[in-house]
Amino acid sequence: MFRKIGRLFVIKTRFEAFLIIYALALGATARGASYLEQYPGWGGKLLFLATTGAVFMAGAKILDCLKHEKAARVALIRRTQRREDVA
Repeated sequence: MFRKIGRLFVIKTRFEAFLIIYALALGATARGASYLEQYPGWGGKLLFLATTGAVFMAGAKILDCLKHEKAARVALIRRTQRREDVA
């Protein structure tokens, strides 16, 4: 039961990754806008840039991990096929 629920929170495709990155970006810009109101001037602008920069870094990491997981799956399939060919 918990495995089925846990699978809902696993990013499997690039489309899902882009949806999550979009949601992160919306939240970051909303938070950045509140920073601009709370801290007028350069401080607010720097905090706004920090929130959006964090989304860029997180998005790159998410996409990179998807690519790495796909390569690992392909390598595992190739290893099992080699074992079957030898046997």
